[in-house]
Amino acid sequence: MSKAQRLRQESARERIAAQQAAARRAELRRRMLLAGGAVVVVIAVVVAFIVIKLGNDSSKTSAASGSTTGTALPASVIKNVTTVPTSALTTVGAGSVTSYNSKPIAAITGTSLTSAGKPEMLYIGAEFCPYCAAMRWSMAVALSRFGTLSPLHGIHSSSTDTDPNTPTLTFYKSSYTSKYLTFTPVENETITHAPLQNTTAAQSAIWAKYEPNASQRGYPFIDFDNKYMINAPLFDPGVLAGLSWAQVAADLHNPSSPVAQGALGAANYITATICKTTNNVPANVCSTAPVSSLEAKL
Repeated sequence: MSKAQRLRQESARERIAAQQAAARRAELRRRMLLAGGAVVVVIAVVVAFIVIKLGNDSSKTSAASGSTTGTALPASVIKNVTTVPTSALTTVGAGSVTSYNSKPIAAITGTSLTSAGKPEMLYIGAEFCPYCAAMRWSMAVALSRFGTLSPLHGIHSSSTDTDPNTPTLTFYKSSYTSKYLTFTPVENETITHAPLQNTTAAQSAIWAKYEPNASQRGYPFIDFDNKYMINAPLFDPGVLAGLSWAQVAADLHNPSSPVAQGALGAANYITATICKTTNNVPANVCSTAPVSSLEAKL
């Protein structure tokens, strides 16, 4: 074999070896990419699982805690709710209450319900409830005459219940300070009917005592010192339909509005009932019209 032939063969073998090496490197890269892709897929699946798990846990936590505490209301809305002029309350009087509920306040008997040495007003309701939605406006107005209720947050009642999406407040995580009475709110269920605040054994016993038929026991339930009770709305939630929180709050200052006729009429009844439990203090509230005249009807 000539020297030229040997050089050609060696050159051919070198080319083949180089091609084989390149092929092996390509195969190695392919396998590394496949392995890397598999790892990425596994990581993606794990991350997705974690996200879903956290989401589910968050949903459960949200449901258990009532989803939200509502929307913080502007200072102007809070002011309109908590500083309704006495003149507006006097002008409204009983308002539309007796035409909607002929027996707005029921007298009950029991051991005095007190807390911190003061008569207690116990409210049991639910955020989904349209009737509670209506009554919260009246309670907020009345309670503000005896102390300070805060914070005030806005919610809407259930979209699938009677009077859907009624604009209202929530008393969940609210506090109340007063020299004259203790207000204990229990928002039992969220807008989606999930558990929110459980009643204590004592509260459940009171509720059952005055509403013994469990199948007819409902919201709202308001106990004033175990002397008086409200267990039905005092005005039509329909008058709040389609209104914003700001519009409702503003209407509370207009005695001729359907909102004021209902909500302020109910607030006057609640105020009169509270005065009956506080021995008519403070006088600047309990001696004003129409509170004293409504007291006489309880």
